[in-house]
Amino acid sequence: QVQLVESGGGLVQTGGSLRLSCAASRGTFSTSIMGWFRQAPGKEREFVAAISWSGSGTYYTDSVKGRFTISRDNTKNTLFLQMNSLKPEDAAVYYCALRRGSDYRSLAYEYDYWGQGTQVTVSS
Repeated sequence: QVQLVESGGGLVQTGGSLRLSCAASRGTFSTSIMGWFRQAPGKEREFVAAISWSGSGTYYTDSVKGRFTISRDNTKNTLFLQMNSLKPEDAAVYYCALRRGSDYRSLAYEYDYWGQGTQVTVSS
């Protein structure tokens, strides 16, 4: 069983930045695809970004390209999401997720383990 724990959420003004972290409990982290998803009230969980096991491949939903950066540190079993130029529409609970395997996916059901989420609030 893999445990994922997110941190770094909070309240930020429009245009501000936050850096989310996700700590994984087991060694499978370094061989897995990792992703960030978000869910706003009344909306479905949506894909934000994903990263290959090596970190050489990154994938983003269009709405965050150029503003968010996903990265990972396999020596510390930690995933990151740097969020810049935040907008009110970025406000949501952000979840990290682990997908066993080496191929990129953007659908939530294709990820095997999830964290509990961290709240991001953006004030206008």
